[in-house]
Amino acid sequence: MKKIIASVMALTLAASAATAGGPVVVAEEPEVVAEKPASSVGILPLLLVGVVLCVALCGGDDDEDQR
Repeated sequence: MKKIIASVMALTLAASAATAGGPVVVAEEPEVVAEKPASSVGILPLLLVGVVLCVALCGGDDDEDQR
């Protein structure tokens, strides 16, 4: 009789422990995507720097040849 009572109590405790926390609901959060900042450097400033350097370094020869 004691074995039956002990097994019934063990089953009752195990069942109540398994559902002690209640159901777990996992809510999916939307993925946050970082936007590209508007102040990012594009290709145009790099081209302008290249043109200015070329004009400064490769500029025409203003000196006339003296014979």
